Amino acid sequence: MLDAVVIGAGPNGLVAANLLADAGWSVEVLEAQSEPGGAVRSDRGVHPDYVNDVFSAFYPLAAASPIIQSLELQAEGLRWTHAPSVLAHPLTDGRCAVLERSGEATADGLDAFAAGDGPAWSRMCGTWAKVSRDLLDALFTPFPPLKAGARLALRLRGPVGLPLARSLLLPARRLGEEEFCGGGGRLLLAGNALHADLAPEAAGSGGFGWLLCMLGQHYGFPVPAGGAGQLSAALVRRLERRGCSVRCSERVREIVVRGGRAMGVRTASGEAIPVRRSVLADVSAPDLYGGLVDEEHLPRELLESMQRFQWDFATFKIDWSLDGRIPWNAEAAGGAGTVHLSDSVDELTRFAAQLAAGQVPDRPFTLLGQMTTADPSRSPAGTESAWAYTHVPQTTTGDAGEDGITGAWDVREQEAMADRMERHVERYAPGFRSLIRGRRILAPPTFQSLDANLHGGAINGGTASLHQQLIFRPVPGTGRPETPVRGLYLASASAHPGGGVHGACGANAARAAIRSTAGTARVLTSAQRLLAGRLRIQQH
Repeated sequence: MLDAVVIGAGPNGLVAANLLADAGWSVEVLEAQSEPGGAVRSDRGVHPDYVNDVFSAFYPLAAASPIIQSLELQAEGLRWTHAPSVLAHPLTDGRCAVLERSGEATADGLDAFAAGDGPAWSRMCGTWAKVSRDLLDALFTPFPPLKAGARLALRLRGPVGLPLARSLLLPARRLGEEEFCGGGGRLLLAGNALHADLAPEAAGSGGFGWLLCMLGQHYGFPVPAGGAGQLSAALVRRLERRGCSVRCSERVREIVVRGGRAMGVRTASGEAIPVRRSVLADVSAPDLYGGLVDEEHLPRELLESMQRFQWDFATFKIDWSLDGRIPWNAEAAGGAGTVHLSDSVDELTRFAAQLAAGQVPDRPFTLLGQMTTADPSRSPAGTESAWAYTHVPQTTTGDAGEDGITGAWDVREQEAMADRMERHVERYAPGFRSLIRGRRILAPPTFQSLDANLHGGAINGGTASLHQQLIFRPVPGTGRPETPVRGLYLASASAHPGGGVHGACGANAARAAIRSTAGTARVLTSAQRLLAGRLRIQQH
């Protein structure tokens, strides 16, 4: 009998399984899809000569995560690589704000937008240098982060602490206005906030934008050499070397609960898999509570709170194989791995307002990845493997554009939206469309079909807004991986600290499971033996 089953072979599930294996547990990971990785996968589906990342692509949180770093995945063949510049935000007039690996270089570029903005950026970097270690430790541990939080409080005592706390809670628009006179620094903050579903006017969006900017400044936006799937492959290899396994095309239908405890799982094929210790679920909170776990085993208050669970925005993405490098008006954008396309903070606000109203944006804020620029192995020399995504509403009330997109996302609507995004890229890179050799469209339903955790194309496991973070994630009063069912742990991005490839959600769940069984003899109780027998009988 296994010590634990992990449901889902996304990065959180694989990290959790690795930590359990390190503790000497026998573990099996069950994955519904035909390959592991969740939203960390790559393929050659657009063109055989091009590697495209199907979902996520750049990994600053993985580079900063002490959890990922502790796994020493370089021993499994993982190698990170970087574009010359981290991120660029070009404007149609040819100017360009660039996040460089050097704080001095970034500051010099921002000073060209407005005198004094360079020193303002340097002050932000100075604040980061003071708090980054303890801030990241606090971010990647279960809530409340007692040890890291205490260290952070000591660092912030005196006149520095309250102003910083205030800045972190500010909307990105307001933080940018307070810190910068020109548009460059303001766009870096607001554009990075919209990597999640945080509008420039949303409380806390300034702090989120600052965090991503500082991560990029210090760690870069690295990519796995050879494709995103190499990160998942390294996690799988590490796990298998410890005697554990990943079984794909094995969808879990039910978590078996007896006497308030998780006793095992049953798959869609009817196979019963009992466990000695724990079940860890790298699945979304709505799919776990009242889905895999029957409502009869859950408190009424939890089920009622789940009715208020909010997903983040849906996502629409295009993958391209390009015959050449993108011809940016702003030359500085050519060396960046990530490129943000919007002409002003006002335009970002307009985009976010259309989403809030349920409208498909007519001028979509576009995040674009130049993957060959970051990793030359992704396509033949002189070409580019690229992608772009934008956000669209989870529930569509109308189209702010002229294509009559309803949110049905049939072939016509997918093609219309892809054309809209490509025309938007053309505003900043005339001639871009003539370079397209092949394209692949991933509409919101496609995301969900390829990974059930990406509900309607939501990529963060639920909104990143303050009302669903910390002790409010996934519902008020939680904030930790433990669930009302003993021996069952939530290990997905629906748990604190949320979306991003950092492994913290899986690690928190694994550590909670290990702590809960510390000192317990690895011996089956008579009840567990009896249930295991019953499960096997029912299976046959």
